[in-house]
Amino acid sequence: MLLMPVLRIDDLSDAVLDALRQRAVRHGRSLDAEVRAILEAAVRNGSPSNLGSLLANVAREVQLTDEDVALLRQRDRSLPREVDLE
Repeated sequence: MLLMPVLRIDDLSDAVLDALRQRAVRHGRSLDAEVRAILEAAVRNGSPSNLGSLLANVAREVQLTDEDVALLRQRDRSLPREVDLE
């Protein structure tokens, strides 16, 4: 049995998570599969800055505001929450 690495993402806003879920539905994939597809597409292009651009595009797609970002920065980082990706 081959064990695959696990990636944990802290401080993901509900808006971004909802947008990712909607995007997964549009593509007929699970949330997990959608996130893998996004990350694979980002690294396939060869530039680490592409991942940042991709994440910025997701934020624009869900219309993340400066107020949303400010709220994210205020979160208590010592209390991460688990998200069911299936």
